[in-house]
Amino acid sequence: MTATPVSTDPIGRPGPSLLLRLVELACTAPSTHNSQPWRWRLLDDGVELHTDPERRLRSIDPDDRDLVISCGAALHCAVVAARALGWDCEVSRAPYDGRGTLLARLRLSLRREWNAEGETALATLRARVTDRRRFTSWPVPSARLASLVRIARAHGARARVIDDAVARFRLERLVARAQKLQEADPAAMAEQRRWVGDRPCDGVPLQVVPAADPGRPVRFGPGLLDEPDRDVRGTDGVMVLGGAGDDDDLPAAWLRTGEALSALWLTATAEGLSVVPLSQPIEVAETRRTLRDAVLGGEFAPHLLVRLGWQAIGRSEIPHTPRRPVEDVLLP
Repeated sequence: MTATPVSTDPIGRPGPSLLLRLVELACTAPSTHNSQPWRWRLLDDGVELHTDPERRLRSIDPDDRDLVISCGAALHCAVVAARALGWDCEVSRAPYDGRGTLLARLRLSLRREWNAEGETALATLRARVTDRRRFTSWPVPSARLASLVRIARAHGARARVIDDAVARFRLERLVARAQKLQEADPAAMAEQRRWVGDRPCDGVPLQVVPAADPGRPVRFGPGLLDEPDRDVRGTDGVMVLGGAGDDDDLPAAWLRTGEALSALWLTATAEGLSVVPLSQPIEVAETRRTLRDAVLGGEFAPHLLVRLGWQAIGRSEIPHTPRRPVEDVLLP
C-alpha cells in the first residue's frame, strides 16, 4: 500500500509544506541539554543546516564538539524524514571552523514511493526519547550491541563496546571524576542550571530527571521522576563513539558522530532498547585524555559515551522534552 508524497511544486521539486515538515521532524533529534543548537534555511530543492551560535554552551562545550554532534543527529533525522516522506536526499557537508554556521545542504530529488516502511520510520522518529531511569537487570545481547556498532561505523564514526571488566571499572571512575570536576566549576554549573527546569521550548524539564539517588548521581538531578524499583541493578551496555581518520577530533568527525548516534538510537528505539548519551567525560579535558589512552588504548578520539539497556515492562512512558516552534529555527 502506498500514499502520495507530501506536496511538490509544478516541476516536481519539494513544496514548502514538505520542507517545513522535514524541518519539524529533524528537530526531534537529541541535543546536549536539549539546547537544539540548529537553524535551517529552506531552499528551492531542499534545506541547509546551520549551527545556532546563540545556543552555544560556552563553558561546558567551548570547542563546539557537543554542538556539532547535536547538529549531526538532526542532519541524520532530516535524511530519515526525507526518505520516509518519499524523496531521495543528497547531503553535501560544509567545512566548519566555528566562524561560519553552515554545516550541510540537503537536496531532495527523484520522488520515491511512500510506503509502510516510511510510516514506520516516521513513527520511530516521533517515539525516540531520552529515558534516564535505571535500566533493568536484563542484559543487552552482545549481538545487538555489535549490530549497533556496525550501524555507527556505517555512518562514518568509530564505535567500540566497552565490555571488559577492567575497562568498565575505569570508565565508571571517569564518569564520576568528570561530574565531580564540573561540579567544582562555577561557570559550568551556572550554565547547566540555565538549561534545567521550567523552559517552554527547550532545556531539560525536571519531570524527565530521576529523583535523588545517593547511589547514582544524575547530571541534571535531583528531578521529579520517581523510580519505584531502584533496587534493580542495571547491566547496561556501554559504547564509545568517536572520530574516524587522521582528523578524528575535528568538526567533520563530530558531525559524523552525531549522525551515527541518531542512526543507532533510532534502531535501538525500534528494538525496544533505551539509550542515554553521556557527554561529561568528553567535556572535561582530563577525563577525555584518560578515556582515549587508558580505556581505548589510543585507538581513536572519543566524542561521546552511550549507555544502552532495557526499561522495565509496565513503566509509564516518559514525556518528551519540549521543542522550539518551527518558525524559531528558520533562517531567512
